Amino acid sequence: MMALPGGRRLDSIALPGQRLHLLQVDSVQRWMEDLKLMTECECMCVLQAKPISLEEDTQGDLILAGGPGPGDPLQLLLKRGWVISTELRRIGQKLAQDRWARVHSMSVRLTCHARSMVSEYSAASRSPSQEMGQVEKLLMEKCSELSAVTERCLQVENEHVLRSMKACVSETLSTLGQHFGQLLELALTREVQALVRKIDASDNIYTTESTTGNLFSLTQEGAPLCRIIAKEGGVVALFKVCRQDSFRCLYPQALRTLASICCVEEGVHQLEKVDGVLCLADILTDDSHPEATRAEAAAVVAQVTSPHLSFTQHLSSFLESMEEIVTALVKLCQEASSGEVFLLASAALANITFFDTMACEMLLQLNAIHVLLEACSDKQRVDTPYTRDQIVTILANMSVLEQCASDIIQENGNTGVSRLTGVQLIMGMLSEKPRSGTPAEVAACERVQQKAAVTLARLSQDPEVAREAVRLSCVSRLIELCRSPSERNSSDAVLVACLAALRRLAGVCPEGLQDSDFQQLVQPRLVDSFLLCSNMEESFV
Repeated sequence: MMALPGGRRLDSIALPGQRLHLLQVDSVQRWMEDLKLMTECECMCVLQAKPISLEEDTQGDLILAGGPGPGDPLQLLLKRGWVISTELRRIGQKLAQDRWARVHSMSVRLTCHARSMVSEYSAASRSPSQEMGQVEKLLMEKCSELSAVTERCLQVENEHVLRSMKACVSETLSTLGQHFGQLLELALTREVQALVRKIDASDNIYTTESTTGNLFSLTQEGAPLCRIIAKEGGVVALFKVCRQDSFRCLYPQALRTLASICCVEEGVHQLEKVDGVLCLADILTDDSHPEATRAEAAAVVAQVTSPHLSFTQHLSSFLESMEEIVTALVKLCQEASSGEVFLLASAALANITFFDTMACEMLLQLNAIHVLLEACSDKQRVDTPYTRDQIVTILANMSVLEQCASDIIQENGNTGVSRLTGVQLIMGMLSEKPRSGTPAEVAACERVQQKAAVTLARLSQDPEVAREAVRLSCVSRLIELCRSPSERNSSDAVLVACLAALRRLAGVCPEGLQDSDFQQLVQPRLVDSFLLCSNMEESFV
């Protein structure tokens, strides 16, 4: 989604399992729970007279967080897969540092994990295919080869010979990684096929719910698994669920899974093949569906219209349903009962304004500006910089239309409710500050400031907007953002946008600037003003 804002996902086979929770080896209880998975490696170390290292970097060795239950081949795969991929990466790091003792002991441990993965999966799943059997054999051969060659390296003292052997170890490690990735992909594909068949054939609500939940968990492991799910018919099966009235209570879960799968090109292509956009439009426009269901449908729309995904721009079927989708999303924003629902609906609208310029004209006709301004006065709906990022994105894209300026500066009618004008809202967004200080929130605040300045620059072509901006002290805030790096979190993008907005306002209302500000921030070339401000270490304000 673009990844969906607010942390919803909303990027080789790249080794999956990146989101598994791992624990440091610091608990006897945890060690006991994982004993089955750990003893083989430790026994191997003892049997080969290789002491368990006490080096400081072993304190960061990771173990599996909880042993998978019996008969659960998918979890066995994911957990063993994470451990093996971690070992491969660490062996590469130690090899680069020429730490041969660690390289060998870790190679032995890698062999143990690979053998365990093969035996556990064979015992817990259906008999492996002939292709899987061949890859398993190649993998174990390379593991044995790696252990043998790294052990020989421990006996070599000649640096020239060791360098040549290092190249051999590196090549073996690379080939081993390829075999491991191939085996893991084959095994995961096999498991995904079983899940998709189960969803497709089931008419039992509890079985479908459980299987869909398993599929959603897999989507959280990253893009490679999403591609496998899409290729194996996951999108088709999930839309089949979303078209059956008997499964209406499962729509939110199925749609949430679809949103995750559509972060990859294969997912979007499958969505278009099964007329998924039409299904989404039907759900969004049907008021009999609960708000939660329509919000999840909005999340899928936000994903498939993300401007950060180039392959979504060819979603031709979306244009046919765009007007009814936009209308439904504006209504969802207006009636949203929570911040998350508003976030999903506004994110979808923001992405659609990038998807097609006609969307901005539709939003004007639907009085969307007033809906957004009203929502900004409601802390229950608009309560985070992520949400304000979506709102200001919509306003920035709409501000290229002439009619937008008059709507921006007008009040929202006489309803007895205190509401912001558009310029007041933009002024507030220029002062957006992160609450938690997390990188994601800081980045969201920077986007809000930048887009607010862009919106102001575009709207200030209208003299009435420019005068209102000057009256509300937008000029002084823009100067502060330009001169004080801390106010803009040292963001160059915010600086450029603020300089452009300041120059536009100065052209209409020059009386709002002091001589020094005019000479440094307005009169020079933009690049010169940018260099002056970007090199400032302290605020001049």
